[in-house]
Amino acid sequence: MNAPAREQSGRVHRFSAVELLITLVLLFVSSPFVQSLHHGAAIEAALMTLMLISAVLAVGGKRRTLLFTALLATPAVVGRWVHHFRSDWMPLPAYLAASLVFVAFVIVNLLRFVLRSSRVNAEVLCASISAYLMLGLLWALAYTLEAQTNPNAFAFNTPGAASGTMAGSEAFYFSFVTLSTVGYGDITPVSNVARMLAVTEAMTGLLYTAVLISRLVALYSAPSAHEQRDED
Repeated sequence: MNAPAREQSGRVHRFSAVELLITLVLLFVSSPFVQSLHHGAAIEAALMTLMLISAVLAVGGKRRTLLFTALLATPAVVGRWVHHFRSDWMPLPAYLAASLVFVAFVIVNLLRFVLRSSRVNAEVLCASISAYLMLGLLWALAYTLEAQTNPNAFAFNTPGAASGTMAGSEAFYFSFVTLSTVGYGDITPVSNVARMLAVTEAMTGLLYTAVLISRLVALYSAPSAHEQRDED
């Protein structure tokens, strides 16, 4: 993600990080409610598709970058819908792996944009929050993938949660509880891979907050170019 595409030559029109943040919040907030609906899986797939498209437009500044990002997102988007209609054609692990690659790519580009910015504005703040939410999404996908490959990877310690399969809102819940280092203990990683994922996510959440706040404070307190000319 580079400096505003609308202001530089050779770039195409793109959404800002504001639209990406809106689609992320909509996906996370609605996930627990749509699962119980008759067409809940289709609604969740549509929301995920909307978020992925917003991510493509948010990080695609140059035409070449936009094309590459769109090609990277295509397996995730197509795989999600193929799995919804014909799960025998597209196994869930294959769709999750494609989504993991794309989400990781988006996070890297959002962080590059934030760290390379020269001032703090609404775009930078929304990109920072979007990157944090996508970190939670990244690990939620990873937890779901681990649960698919190893059904005993997680232990559910709450009444009525006999199933050891993590997916949907359960994955979002556990991911953000771990990312924020709250750790209620109602879901416990059991397998070595699940434990490794939980530890790395907790460390990432702590480091992200510390580094991001330091960077934003430094940008906000640094004198602008106009102020420096006045001092000279």
